[in-house]
Amino acid sequence: MSTVLIPLPSHDFDPTETGVPWRLLRAQGHRVVFATPDGRAGAADPKMVTGEGLGILAPLLKADANGRDGYAEMTLAAEFQKPISYGEIAVTDYDGLLLAGGHAPGMRPYLESAWLQTTVGEFFERDKPVGAICHGVLLAARSRDKQGQSLLAGRKTTALTRSMELTAWMLTRLYLGDYYRTYPVTVEDEVRGALSKAGVFIPGPMAVRRDSLSRLDIGFTVRDGNFLSARWPGDAHRFGSEFGAMLRQRQSQAA
Repeated sequence: MSTVLIPLPSHDFDPTETGVPWRLLRAQGHRVVFATPDGRAGAADPKMVTGEGLGILAPLLKADANGRDGYAEMTLAAEFQKPISYGEIAVTDYDGLLLAGGHAPGMRPYLESAWLQTTVGEFFERDKPVGAICHGVLLAARSRDKQGQSLLAGRKTTALTRSMELTAWMLTRLYLGDYYRTYPVTVEDEVRGALSKAGVFIPGPMAVRRDSLSRLDIGFTVRDGNFLSARWPGDAHRFGSEFGAMLRQRQSQAA
């Protein structure tokens, strides 16, 4: 059994990108520890949970039944209700790190946290499995090695694509403003800028449907060594399943 750290902001994280991987990791026998800025239980982006405010696009944009169910189950778990604080994180206590995403304003303190960026750097330095999905890849890209380079420099990765981000923004900006634009620069553009000439950004196929445990092939991930990345909630089942496989592989190599 591996122990996985999942840091979260106080609010506005994506329910699917947390609830689905959490459920899959637990089913595989792994232990999960959550961390928030103040050690209090966080809350997902309410629009993604209920669809309220998303108008006629709510069925398309909000979390699907798998995502909502995973999140609802996760919120009842003892480890979610009693997280540690960022300041209590000790990288040596964990076998892997999972970085979830989300796009609402409450994500910014998480994405900009110097504490978390240092933590991500320590996981990379120790070559422990790191998984990042959607905006979580942005946190990894902003984290630096001892030479001051992005930890993703020279790597292959995916993330929320420019077309996905801008499409959601254009469809909703008349009534939600910049809700879907966490920053003026898209996630893809900032991640591409961190990769250096040797890195490769892989957008993957057009994302039309969300994956499920029975249709992992619909999801898309990119693996580079001990780093696994995915694009959006529609990749969450494949992402969680493959991250669990990385942990098992790590365990078998250490045995």
